[in-house]
Amino acid sequence: MSIMVVGDTLDDSSHLKATLNTWQLWGIAVGLVISGEYFGWSYGWASAGTLGFLAITLFIATMYAAFIFSFTELTTAIPNAGGPFAYAERAFGEFGGYLAGAATLVEFVFAPPAIALAIGAYLNVQFPSLSPKHAAVLAYLVFMAINIIGVRIAASFELFITVLAIIELLVFMAVVAPGFRLNNFVAGGWAGQESFTTGAFHGMFAAVPFAIWFFLAIEGVAMAAEEAERPSYSIPIAYIAGICTLLALAIGVMLFAGGVGDWRLLADINDPLPQAMKMIVGAASNWLHMLVWLGLFGLIASLHGIIFGYSRQIFALARAGYLPSLFSRIHPRLNTPWIAIVAGGVIGIAAIYSDSWITIGGQPLTANIVTMSVLGALVMYAVSMFALFRLRRSEPEMVRPFRAKLYPFAPIWTLLGVAICLASIIYYNRTISLAFCGLLGVGYVLLRFTRRTSGA
Repeated sequence: MSIMVVGDTLDDSSHLKATLNTWQLWGIAVGLVISGEYFGWSYGWASAGTLGFLAITLFIATMYAAFIFSFTELTTAIPNAGGPFAYAERAFGEFGGYLAGAATLVEFVFAPPAIALAIGAYLNVQFPSLSPKHAAVLAYLVFMAINIIGVRIAASFELFITVLAIIELLVFMAVVAPGFRLNNFVAGGWAGQESFTTGAFHGMFAAVPFAIWFFLAIEGVAMAAEEAERPSYSIPIAYIAGICTLLALAIGVMLFAGGVGDWRLLADINDPLPQAMKMIVGAASNWLHMLVWLGLFGLIASLHGIIFGYSRQIFALARAGYLPSLFSRIHPRLNTPWIAIVAGGVIGIAAIYSDSWITIGGQPLTANIVTMSVLGALVMYAVSMFALFRLRRSEPEMVRPFRAKLYPFAPIWTLLGVAICLASIIYYNRTISLAFCGLLGVGYVLLRFTRRTSGA
């Protein structure tokens, strides 16, 4: 099997083929995130209550909407598989490129192990003899293989599984709707209190990461821009339709789940939707069994989509010389960055098996990897917005098929939201935040040392 090696010079052989249409990009945008509608978010109820968490979710939604409207300008003007890395490097040079690229890599490499373990835990419930970790690794291998086979196959599968996941969420809302009572949702909705208090405000602040979980990774569409047939047309539609789809699903899921009974019973659990449905249809209902089985679709869509995202980021960083050129190899027949796909999978599988013996801040590794992923995302959002401002000034003549709406207010609002989110996460997760900063620092030192010794 012969493999072409991509060097530092960008020629035709170093680019991925443009084959993705608007629907496939929308499927990637929603599929990357949709597992967040199934699990993880209900932990926000425990600290903020239903009303407090709804308020902080709406705030985070405005931050993401402003971010997407701003980010789309960069994605369409610089359609590169590196996404944020390419924008920051063009705006700020090597350090900016490294910071955005490394932060994005942390976001997309650290998220899949958590999702894969959730898949493994689910399959273990259905098949008790199957080890959750073995099942998680099997899921990794299957979806790595699909991504290696070809981008059109991978994107078509992502679209299919995403549509199924959306249908299932709509079915959930329809089935529990007869039991919905607004009084159930608002009872003690401010962190267990009947009205807003200072304590409720602190609870909302602590719930920020769980609200971000509703939208985290939608920016992964940027890593598919190089493979879009008409990026200037399809990417804005995919982004805007994607954020609207996710917001509608997030609000619907929260309202219907919280209105069917005592929402406190659904906080601090990994399966709020099946438990909410059980309150209405009972434990023996076929509707409940369907939800439990089809709930796997949301997890699969996100795992598969994020594998796509991390592989393009590793590929682009290697193509630009930030990682060894080995990772920028493209399969000559399948035209996919197969080594980058495998490399990210190796890291994820190692994280899965290290869960029981590596701890950070007194908690198992997998309890912190979601927080690490969110930190990477927030840093990338900030660097991207600064890159937008910088490129507007330094390259005013750049062709911009889509110009940021409400500029400069949208990127400023994004930066304000990012600052609040970072403050929240750092305050409540100091050890993992220090680990994140240390990881980025060590990576940059290694990059500088490697480039100096190689004569670059």
